[in-house]
Amino acid sequence: RHLPSAAGFTLIDMVVTVTLICILGGIAVASLKDVSDSMRLGQAAREVERELQTARLKAVTSNRPIRVRFNCPSAGGYRMVELLGSSTVPIADDSALNRCQESAYPFPAADRNPMTLPNHDGPPRSLHPSVTFGATRTLEFWPNGTVHVDEGLSGEWPQLPPAGTAITVVKGTATKTITVNGLGKIQLQ
Repeated sequence: RHLPSAAGFTLIDMVVTVTLICILGGIAVASLKDVSDSMRLGQAAREVERELQTARLKAVTSNRPIRVRFNCPSAGGYRMVELLGSSTVPIADDSALNRCQESAYPFPAADRNPMTLPNHDGPPRSLHPSVTFGATRTLEFWPNGTVHVDEGLSGEWPQLPPAGTAITVVKGTATKTITVNGLGKIQLQ
């Protein structure tokens, strides 16, 4: 005579299994969010680093000083702008708040005449809304490849020291740093 088989799962087995799956799923979702945040921060830092590299190259190839302004016209915005004055005698429009606005200074320039200014402004850019700038200072790239920094003084800006300055990009408690030195070396760390 055959006895009925006791094979199968009990209710307790099922509850334990579902509970473990839920716990593992919760851990996976949290890990994916951390990975997503890290990727977003890394992407933002790479974009800023590329803009700095482009500004240096544009300054050298066009033989014109180029600035990169941060948090302009608002938090998280940045733009590469050509000086309207000169490195030694900048004009008020070079530091004006509307200098980063595409409506006032369109990209691309209205004409392609290299004799009119500005002709080398880049498009206004912005970080992802969840990413912000930490430490930033307006940088000025000269045609000789050197980098100068706004010290809040009138006239020619001083060249960055060999140790350079740091531009930081922040997401939550995580940061990425872009170091720029006076000789134009730009390094994402």
